[in-house]
Amino acid sequence: MTMESGNGSSGSSSGRQEHGKSVCVYCGSSFGTKTLYSESAEELGALFYKLGWQLVYGGGTTGLMGKIARSTMGPDLNGQVHGIIPDALVSKERTGEDEEEINEALMESVENHKGSTPISKEYGETTIVPDMHTRKRMMANLSDAFVAMPGGYGTFEEIMECITWSQLGIHNKPIILFNIDGFYDQLLQFINHSIEEGFISAKNGEIVQVASTSQEVVDKIERYVVPEGRFNLNWNDEGRSHEHCAKQ
Repeated sequence: MTMESGNGSSGSSSGRQEHGKSVCVYCGSSFGTKTLYSESAEELGALFYKLGWQLVYGGGTTGLMGKIARSTMGPDLNGQVHGIIPDALVSKERTGEDEEEINEALMESVENHKGSTPISKEYGETTIVPDMHTRKRMMANLSDAFVAMPGGYGTFEEIMECITWSQLGIHNKPIILFNIDGFYDQLLQFINHSIEEGFISAKNGEIVQVASTSQEVVDKIERYVVPEGRFNLNWNDEGRSHEHCAKQ
């Protein structure tokens, strides 16, 4: 996927750019214990809106996910947001089922792919997919960069997979940890520990970029330089079978 800069696009009278990058943001469906998390999500979304960047996210209206989606849509609801959510999780959005009930739903096969449907225009376009694998594949395929905000197991798994893909040479896209109020400090320490213990090379440690503000997230994406030392593997067959794995 070719990365396009929003700097060269035409702007509106409000100073908002019309076209730009597409950024996948992984984050929690909860707000967390600090208001700063929600405020930062809203701020990053507002910046995406101003730049004319598209937000790709896991769909839904709750927590940090809903906050950044609504903010990226802007005051006139003319921003660019594409949420991708599995059918089983749509029921969680609509009924507020507890975690145990949702886990049971996720274990069931989902055969009906409803495609793109406007669940709520406040949160942009929503595509309902049959399973989690399809969700992750579409999110990666639509994105020029990946950002992880505070979140739980799902957020950790998604961003670590993106890091692994980069290490293996499957993609060259920027990967940013939005380290709000030191949320990812322990993860960064663990990565450094693995480097010290010889399981991650120092060069591959540079795959992950860290930002502490919304503006820094944007700056890191725009200035990203692909680190040396990644595996030089041939993923041609993988690219043909999984479109999102095609290198830039």
